[in-house]
Amino acid sequence: MAGQMRGKVTVDVKECKGCGLCVESCPPKCLELMPELNPYGAHPARYTGQDCTACGICFYCCPEPGAITVYRIKAKGKAFAAVQGGEHAAAL
Repeated sequence: MAGQMRGKVTVDVKECKGCGLCVESCPPKCLELMPELNPYGAHPARYTGQDCTACGICFYCCPEPGAITVYRIKAKGKAFAAVQGGEHAAAL
């Protein structure tokens, strides 16, 4: 499901533990696990560079605070603004 690119995602490979929750939950499928290992021996997620709709689902499903930041493109200037709220949603 590729939509209009409305954002981008950055992943801190030192924080990512390679669980793959963000990859599985991403509607446009713009995240993947890297073949390389991070310092902790995990395959961290990475943004493919296209198709991000800035929905933020990857951010909210990530169990590691600070591992994922989602940026939305502002309508007028086409600049990016961080969506990250600093806190994860409460656990059910």
